[in-house]
Amino acid sequence: MFVGHDAAALAAKAIEPRAPLWTYVLGAQLIDVGWSGLVMAGIEHASVDPSLPGSALVLYDMPYTHSLPGAAIWAVGALLLARWVLKLPWGAALAIGLTVFSHWVLDYLVHRPDLALGFVDQKVGLGLWNYPVPEQALEIGLLAATGAAWAWTRGKAGLPAWTAPAFLIALVVVQVVAMMLPMGADPIGMGGSALAVYLAITGLAALIDREKLPT
Repeated sequence: MFVGHDAAALAAKAIEPRAPLWTYVLGAQLIDVGWSGLVMAGIEHASVDPSLPGSALVLYDMPYTHSLPGAAIWAVGALLLARWVLKLPWGAALAIGLTVFSHWVLDYLVHRPDLALGFVDQKVGLGLWNYPVPEQALEIGLLAATGAAWAWTRGKAGLPAWTAPAFLIALVVVQVVAMMLPMGADPIGMGGSALAVYLAITGLAALIDREKLPT
């Protein structure tokens, strides 16, 4: 799961619009942002196996980001930051926390069994990565459905109509490029590239948040 995680951000924004879009977009990928940093620091570990179908990633050591308790801690941390640092209402802060936790739920659908259930060896994952066409259809389908809901709420608010499809197209382009480019085996480069993409998407969402209602 890559940009499909942003479906949770768009759904959350449609349901609870009081939080800025960028907080949801960053929240949806926050666990992977942490993963990128920890991989670059040598704290979590991954490798690449080009023979694997779908994603070539072998995610054999990521207890601090992609374990079930780890994801819960990231979600609670994001909720508290949204409430006490960004001063968002409790409802919006809760929506951000749930968006962060949705990352683990969506990863469960696509990852091979590499998601730890706790601080033990048992790991889970339904493995849709092994079936690239259905997996990609799931990601794009989630984006389309949640993007339509988000665009509808924006239309009701009188915001520009073109921005929503432009953002969705940008996400699809990122997904296609990620599928086509070969994945490097260097963990630092891999983590750095992923981090740059996540921050770029967050920056684009922040630009959308600058929109003003028509006068």
